[in-house]
Amino acid sequence: MADLLEIDGISAAYGRIQALSEVSLKVPEGAIVALLGSNGAGKSTTLNTVSRLVPVTKGRIRFAGEEIQS
Repeated sequence: MADLLEIDGISAAYGRIQALSEVSLKVPEGAIVALLGSNGAGKSTTLNTVSRLVPVTKGRIRFAGEEIQS
């Protein structure tokens, strides 16, 4: 089964504040996943970056084989 979402080493920041540093994960097509972590671990920032609400400063995001990072 192919990966529907691939996050490869993404980093993101809010101004000068580094929020994510080289996060990677793969979500296979048809999978149900959860992103878990403590407060301030980067869960919301990861989802906001994949949604293109926060720009990627480094790395690559692919959805259905197509690069989508801004």
